[in-house]
Amino acid sequence: MSDLSAFFQNVKLPVISEVAHSLIKTLDDEDASAKLISSIIARDPALTAKLMRLANSARFGVSRGVNSLDDAIAMTGMSHVRTLALAACFAETFPDLPGLDSDEFWKSSMACAGYAKWLSSSLGSDGQDAWLAGMMVRLGELLIYQAEPTAFAEIEQQPHLPGGRWEREQRLLGFCEGEITAELGRRWNFPETIVRALECSSDPMAAHPFSKLGGIIHLASLLADTPSDDPEILDSLPQDIVTALQLNHEWMKAKFPSHSSFSAAP
Repeated sequence: MSDLSAFFQNVKLPVISEVAHSLIKTLDDEDASAKLISSIIARDPALTAKLMRLANSARFGVSRGVNSLDDAIAMTGMSHVRTLALAACFAETFPDLPGLDSDEFWKSSMACAGYAKWLSSSLGSDGQDAWLAGMMVRLGELLIYQAEPTAFAEIEQQPHLPGGRWEREQRLLGFCEGEITAELGRRWNFPETIVRALECSSDPMAAHPFSKLGGIIHLASLLADTPSDDPEILDSLPQDIVTALQLNHEWMKAKFPSHSSFSAAP
């Protein structure tokens, strides 16, 4: 942690909006209501307009026109709208960086989020924490640009093989983007469950006790780095993590979603 603390001394902590802070506070609040979430989002007219455009697009998955945030929440669920709002807030928080393909970055992040939710749903969870953690995991990479621009350039070198960024980050920095994002999440007061999952996402089998969410984010990251709609790609996933999560391989192959279905930027 000392090396990570030194890293953060060279980083200007991204400032997220008051709306994002308020939404984060509700993540651990079992009593948070749909009315509360709607009222928080409504404080930001631009965010509200963005969510309404999204709600009325095919990607949101509703069968009729949505005329209000309350409609969107009623049709798709409070957690879904909240996590999409947080994703939009994060996208606004981080500027485009020279040397980084921003379009690819956010598409990959959304794909990771989608695969994480899909894997989580197969285990009987609602998947919203998994979606949010999957969307966040690469945010640490954006902080590497600030603190270690030379290392960032090497990390971003092609080709981007599955897991390749973690190897380069570990070699050059001594820690990975997920650990950076975890510390960022800790400073933003995210729930400990999400923070711990991000912290061990690059090597979940080394975590004791095993973090199920960390394992899900690891697999989702590998799938996001392998843009393929061929379910045979599942055979390349690390078997020890698949086994530890007790994932059903036959179900995964039968229900394997299209990569493109997740890859719309927030």
